[in-house]
Amino acid sequence: MSRILLSSVAAIATLASAHGAAAQTEIQWWHAMGGKLGETVAALTDEFNKSQNEYKVNAVFKGSYPETLTAAVAAFRAKQGPHIVQVFEVGTATMMAAKGAVYPVYQLMADTKEPFDPKAFIGPVYGYYSTTDGKLLSMPFNSSTPVFYWNKELFQKAGLDPNTPPKTWAEVGEAAKKLVGSGAKCGIAVEWQTWILLENYGAWHNLPFATKANGFGGTDIELKFNDEPRIKLISMLADWAKDKRFVYGGREGKPSGLMASGDCGMELGSTGTASQLFASLTPEKVGIAMMPYSPEVKAQPQNSIIGGATLWVLQGHPKEEYKGVAKFLTFISSPEVQAKWHQQTGYVPVTVAAAELTEKSGFYKKNPGRDIAVKELTLNPPTENSKGLRIGNFIQIRDVEDEELEAVWTGKKDAKTALDEAVKRGNELLRKFDAANK
Repeated sequence: MSRILLSSVAAIATLASAHGAAAQTEIQWWHAMGGKLGETVAALTDEFNKSQNEYKVNAVFKGSYPETLTAAVAAFRAKQGPHIVQVFEVGTATMMAAKGAVYPVYQLMADTKEPFDPKAFIGPVYGYYSTTDGKLLSMPFNSSTPVFYWNKELFQKAGLDPNTPPKTWAEVGEAAKKLVGSGAKCGIAVEWQTWILLENYGAWHNLPFATKANGFGGTDIELKFNDEPRIKLISMLADWAKDKRFVYGGREGKPSGLMASGDCGMELGSTGTASQLFASLTPEKVGIAMMPYSPEVKAQPQNSIIGGATLWVLQGHPKEEYKGVAKFLTFISSPEVQAKWHQQTGYVPVTVAAAELTEKSGFYKKNPGRDIAVKELTLNPPTENSKGLRIGNFIQIRDVEDEELEAVWTGKKDAKTALDEAVKRGNELLRKFDAANK
């Protein structure tokens, strides 16, 4: 073949390649996954992009959950919003109230004729993000629930059984005392303190967080988390803080660093924290168990509620681009992808098939404790107090709760005063939300 012909063939191939690349429809996905989780998101997105050549998803890290939501809202108003945005669970009511901004997932799948089975999802996950008549609004992705972690090496050093975690809060206190006494810098840390100590403690003990089924029954609600059991819990932790049985490590996921560094013997944290702890301490040193409970409040635990985030689709893009969005959401929720995501990160598998696939693979036998999250969520049929939370202005309300809890940890307020004030301030924010969405 002549050199000229070879050059022509090469040129045609280059043009064809360039044309193929240009023909790809780009989908913008804004997310809040940094660090190792961000690397996993990037790998997952690359896998989808390589699986077909029609669409290219660009996964863009936009900071923390609140920062990502704020950025998406601002971009949507400027008509420059992404196709997909990852929103944490407390933003659910806010997204539902954003009329004209959201393209509900059930409607997206129907419009694009993308196969979709609502029954494929784990009940507690699906129910949290659905309308009252069962229509899914956003696609479950990184669902989590709180679990109890303990450092087996520090337990051994403290004379505790490294294979037997505490089951009650009283036992946690006893273990924390022995850990600190043996040289640990911290007995227990709690990440996402409002989610775990106020929201999930309530669900775990079948206590209401707010009226009207925790907000599922309407927006005109009142907060109820300043009850005697939660006042007693916060007061107890404040007492533990005096001798480092409990150490406050900051808001959101920051306290996980206390255990990851080897300073803390126990932690209440998100299932999604597992990958960070395993990377720092090795899986052999980390135990995972169910959250402790207070038997004087409820004889046995009820069920936990989810946290984490879902993927919301925003309006404002050309119709043909939403076909790519729908295909990506199908890929994200497929059993194989969800099983891999669950196993690599610790987040809950959002579909029944993904959980079954993980179990059949022998993953849970090789990694004891990694099935605890699903067991907690499905421990008992959910009640009005343990189905989940749908609270307006929830992000701001959590900020208020954080402020009031921090006043307790620093000794400025007692538990009752702080929780009463948090409820009062939170109810004022609820009234504003209710008025704005009537």
